[in-house]
Amino acid sequence: MTNAGSRQPLGSPAEVAEYLGVPEPTLRQWRRVGDGPRYFSIRRHIRYRWQDVEEWLERRAKGGAA
Repeated sequence: MTNAGSRQPLGSPAEVAEYLGVPEPTLRQWRRVGDGPRYFSIRRHIRYRWQDVEEWLERRAKGGAA
């Protein structure tokens, strides 16, 4: 994956799965049950806004100093 400065504004499920270190089917399951980062459905294509992915991830942070 490229660094955050050179990423496209929207990420594909494959890019987001790689970034989060989870299999793509996990993202699909999260969408199905209403969990996971916010996403857009553009016709038949799913896209994620990187800011939403980062915010979702931050809300799951546990322990340590804030």
